[in-house]
Amino acid sequence: MAKEIIINLGLQTLELYEGKNCLARYPISSGKNGIGQEMGSEKTPLGRHMIYRKIGHKEPINTVFVHRRSTGEIYMPQLEAAQPERDWIVTRILWLMGLEPGYNRFGQRDTRKRCIYIHGTPDSTIIGQPGSKGCIRMRNLDIIDLFDAVEEGCLVTLINEHNIQVTNE
Repeated sequence: MAKEIIINLGLQTLELYEGKNCLARYPISSGKNGIGQEMGSEKTPLGRHMIYRKIGHKEPINTVFVHRRSTGEIYMPQLEAAQPERDWIVTRILWLMGLEPGYNRFGQRDTRKRCIYIHGTPDSTIIGQPGSKGCIRMRNLDIIDLFDAVEEGCLVTLINEHNIQVTNE
C-alpha cells in the first residue's frame, strides 16, 4: 500500500499514512509569511503535491545544503553566529512538486520552481509555529525518519485546518 503525507499548516503537523493508518506524526514549521502559491512570496503552498526528489541520502546529520547540494559544511552554532541571516537547510531534503496545474504547478505558482522542500533545520530552530521562507522545516531526527520511510513520487497534501474532528468508526 502506498504511503501518503498530510501536512496541516493550521496545526503545524506532518503525518505519514499508509492507507488509513497513521504511522508517524511530527511537529513542523511552515512559512512565516503565511499560506500562498505565488513565486517570491516566501509563503507555504497548499494542495496536492508529490515528492519530486530525495536529496541527502546517507549524509551526516547537520550537513548544510545550498541549491540542493552539500556545501561540505556541518551546521554548528558558531557557523550560524558568523552568518545569522542564512536560511539553514540541513540533513535531508524532500523536494516537492505541485500536481494541480494553475494552482501549484506551472507559471508563477509552481511549487517545484519555487524550491519548496520538506527539510531538516538546526536543533535551535523553533518548531511548532510558522518561521520558514515557505518550506516545511522539521527536526533533524524526524526528517531522517521520514526520508527513510518514503519514496520519490509519494503523495503530499498540504491543508490548513485548525480543528480536526476525530471520529471512531
